[in-house]
Amino acid sequence: MLTVDVLDVQGFGPAIRGMRNPMNSWAKSDSHMCNSELLEIMEDCQMAANNHEPACECNNGKFGFCIGHNDLDLMRRLFQAGTEHRKYARMIQVYLNITAPLYWWKEFDTYKVGTVCNSCSTMHKIHEKEFTLDDFSHEHLITNQAVPCTVLSPAEFMHGTLNALNGCREMFLTTKDKEWWWQMIQLLPTSYNQTRTVMLNYENAFAIRRQRKNHKLDEWHILCDALLNLPYFREITGEE
Repeated sequence: MLTVDVLDVQGFGPAIRGMRNPMNSWAKSDSHMCNSELLEIMEDCQMAANNHEPACECNNGKFGFCIGHNDLDLMRRLFQAGTEHRKYARMIQVYLNITAPLYWWKEFDTYKVGTVCNSCSTMHKIHEKEFTLDDFSHEHLITNQAVPCTVLSPAEFMHGTLNALNGCREMFLTTKDKEWWWQMIQLLPTSYNQTRTVMLNYENAFAIRRQRKNHKLDEWHILCDALLNLPYFREITGEE
């Protein structure tokens, strides 16, 4: 299980400016800020108001930028040339809110360069609320078949773990004895869902999409689909 919300996308303007520095081709740039106030008045974006259509459908001011045909053509060509040429991608920042199980976060931590995460803390807040099944990713747990050599199904094991966690929580809240806190920390399954606010850039997003879109974990598929829908992602990469 994974949920992802795109909080913000920033930096198209500076990234395109820097992209044109090597050839001093700033005069060929045809992108503009998308003025949401003007949109309300004219029902069209600033580019169209100046008789210049954006390269694809206007984003209606959601992320504040419309890319022109010339700039998009250069972005595509530099994308195809490889990571050493598409340095502009490292300058476009994306902010995401992701809730996912700990077993998935261990894999996401592979992407350290150019990423920043602020996570909800299990160390400080693990005891704040009662544990429920929805605090964990459990959609693939078998409910009607026992594990070999036992009389319990995986889902029944999960319920037993929940009961143990909540019992330890009650003991910790009652006694304030750190020993019971340790029981929660060391008993907590990796299917526990944690929320993190993540900052990454388009180069990170390109790499994640390329490397993880066919991964066996469902969570990667959900994130890769969300990245594909970032502003101009499809147009730059040519991916449908």
